[in-house]
Amino acid sequence: MKKIYQKLLLCMALLLLCQCKNFLDVQPKGVLSEEQVEGPDQLENFVTAAYSYMPSLGFGDTHNWWVQSVRSDDAYKGGGGLSDQTPWYEMEIFSAVTSNVGNNDGPWYRGYCGISRANTALRLLKKTDESQFQAKNQRIAEMQFLRGWIYLGMKLRWKYVPWIDDEVPNDAVVVEGISNRPKDMANDLVLWDKIIKDFEDAADVLPETQAEKGRPTKYAAHALAAKALLFRAYEQNDKHQVVNINPATLNKALAHIDMITAKDGSMFDLAPDFAENFMIEYDNNTKESLWEIQYSIDDGTTNGRVDWGDQLNAPWWAPYFSCCDFHKVSENLVNAFKTDVTGLPDFDNYNNTEMNGQLYKQYFHTHAFDPRLGHTAAIPGYPWKYDNDLLFDESGSRAPFQYGYFNSMKEQVRPDCNCMYKPFYVQNSLNKKEIRYAEVLLWKAEILIQLGRIDEALPIINRIRTRAANSTGRLKKDDGTLWMDYKIQTYQPGLNCTWTRDFAWKALMWEDRLELACEGRRFFDLMRWGQLEPVMNAYINKEKTRFDWFKLAHFTAGRDEFLPIPQPQMNWSKGTYVQNPGY
Repeated sequence: MKKIYQKLLLCMALLLLCQCKNFLDVQPKGVLSEEQVEGPDQLENFVTAAYSYMPSLGFGDTHNWWVQSVRSDDAYKGGGGLSDQTPWYEMEIFSAVTSNVGNNDGPWYRGYCGISRANTALRLLKKTDESQFQAKNQRIAEMQFLRGWIYLGMKLRWKYVPWIDDEVPNDAVVVEGISNRPKDMANDLVLWDKIIKDFEDAADVLPETQAEKGRPTKYAAHALAAKALLFRAYEQNDKHQVVNINPATLNKALAHIDMITAKDGSMFDLAPDFAENFMIEYDNNTKESLWEIQYSIDDGTTNGRVDWGDQLNAPWWAPYFSCCDFHKVSENLVNAFKTDVTGLPDFDNYNNTEMNGQLYKQYFHTHAFDPRLGHTAAIPGYPWKYDNDLLFDESGSRAPFQYGYFNSMKEQVRPDCNCMYKPFYVQNSLNKKEIRYAEVLLWKAEILIQLGRIDEALPIINRIRTRAANSTGRLKKDDGTLWMDYKIQTYQPGLNCTWTRDFAWKALMWEDRLELACEGRRFFDLMRWGQLEPVMNAYINKEKTRFDWFKLAHFTAGRDEFLPIPQPQMNWSKGTYVQNPGY
């Protein structure tokens, strides 16, 4: 009996082994491998897969605006307190960041997932004969654009990231051996050049317009090539100090911008009202937008392709929104919108006004402001997203004793919008205007000032301010009067300013902040200019008098300009990666 039992067990084991082998030999369903694609029929599926991953990058905050705002002087983390998403609190005070900081590894991983999808599509496209797939070259350009865009966001966050393109075999062992900073890489310029090449190659092929709005155009590629070149021009040493501003690189960036501004008025222009950049009614419907990240709802999918990246940012404001009051506009930024008796920014004394407790109610009645404040910050007692019948309320702020009362408005929608999915967290389908013509114009003004052509920069900056002055139509009460004293003037040399090189540069930096406030540009722009340490420590020192939790904050030059390479990635690379200094 014992021998029969043993034989029975042996037969069962062999049967199970055979079944396991057969199971392992079965191709998984719903997954298409590169090896299965022998013709052009499936190529569009791989291209679509690369596009479809883009909203996930916002979810992981690699390319998410608001987390970068929190790292600057534009915004506080917000939420239910310091322990609510602690990693972002650690990032905003800088001193608590280590290589193990949370919310840092996921964005790296998701970035390379997106890059992998673009690379897979590129490998397949390049093996295909154009006679069989007429869209081949355009799709290659689109994938180069997407890959460059992802790398640009990662480069700005971590400085040194491994360059993995479609020529690298899709093999984990090979990828594992690619360093983020090989021994022969003297600085980060070569990485900038690879990113720039992706955009420039794309610009050579992409059409001027696209029937399908999510696809990039020639001018979107020119814009991101200019942006990458602009950052490259401010050359840094290993301590992240700007040691040279390269005029030749600036001129290359200017050439790309001129390709765009040559279409001024006909294809591109500032929206007549600043508000139109942040209203769902104007998704894919304004000359100011060069390229938008597409979100959708009611699109045939279960929950739509809504914006998960900003799902925590709606106010904690029943019954209109259920969660979660992150991305709180800083008092520093609100003060920055103040204007003086001339209608210009209050450069020297802007941040001396305090709004402790409920003093902000008097504050907004006794000062004059740039109208862009009304489009950027939700303020208690004032309309929510231009709805005079819905005034924002103090109750919408979960922890005002730590983060104040001001919510970021640009990424929000009205509570009656059919564009929301809110099982608890609040997601909407408002597109992200990733490249605005206003920003392109500001890049041009910046370059002209750096090249000593300050008189040419003046009308560009004034054009931005004129649009701001004309953007009060949605900021009026029902009786036609303005909700606040909005007062803004252009720069008029000899009347309200002296247009020297130093003053022009100050005006440019200020305009850049007000125009792009809470759009995630501020931290990176300060980094480009070499101004992070003085600006952030001055901000922190003032904020310590406003909020106790700032007492641990400090920006360390040579370290905090970039986040650490995530420790899980350092471990995975088995010594291949080089950690950023200070971590």
